[in-house]
Amino acid sequence: MKEIVARDWLHLQKLLFADQWNDDIRRFRSNYAYRGINRADYKLTTSLMRMGKPYPKMEQNLLKQFQKYAHKHVVERDTEWHWLSIAQHHGLPTRLLDWTYSPYNALHFATCALDDFKADGAVWMVDFVGAHQLLQYSERALLTEYGANIFSMDMLTRTMENLEKLDSRHASSFDCAIFFEPPTIDDRIINQFAYFSVLSDPQLAFDDWLELPYVKRKVASKKIVIPAALKWEVRDKLDQANINERILLTGLDGLCAWLKRHYTPVPKPAPKRAKKKKKK
Repeated sequence: MKEIVARDWLHLQKLLFADQWNDDIRRFRSNYAYRGINRADYKLTTSLMRMGKPYPKMEQNLLKQFQKYAHKHVVERDTEWHWLSIAQHHGLPTRLLDWTYSPYNALHFATCALDDFKADGAVWMVDFVGAHQLLQYSERALLTEYGANIFSMDMLTRTMENLEKLDSRHASSFDCAIFFEPPTIDDRIINQFAYFSVLSDPQLAFDDWLELPYVKRKVASKKIVIPAALKWEVRDKLDQANINERILLTGLDGLCAWLKRHYTPVPKPAPKRAKKKKKK
């Protein structure tokens, strides 16, 4: 994994949009998944991992109870991946990790928390095409059949019916990652250009997976660090480009979050102390 510090706004653009030219179709097409984090020192852990050391069957019990009480609200499909996606979307701890196709949306999530403006942020970039090269032939063949680089819900259900099937891929010397698009539950998922990753080991941080030798050989990844001193400029330019909570979170909650942040004054720098003159 390469870690690169952005020097300024223009350098940041070059880093985010690098390596996207596809000579076969003569278009710019990115194979990178983007994830923004407010603090560069945060690991890529899932909400399930952040609950602490799990007791046996914690993941299964959480999903089972969610299905039990949420069933009247969720009737579109009755697959485990559908349930898991909706649960993640509404805040249930799961092994899923959120990503976006949009580098600017990732930048938003790296610069939206005012409490973290004194800390460096980061945008992670991971080649999902390379990640899928580590899957079994039947799964890669399904992507080829659909002419796709990422799984849809239907495709995932065809080749990886449930979490139990995914867990069977976990071994002491190997784990795989799958990137898939969730159902378009609401405008928030659409506007965030969002999708998920899932690992065959629910207790493995994604950045630790990227450091495994067989992964490093196949999967290109970058961590672009956004210095704290650059955050206000990035934030203001994203707001001018209409990349904000009002658009990405939608509804009155998103509107209020945007207004609160947008109109918060920039803290004044601490006054510099005069240097004491040395006595001769």
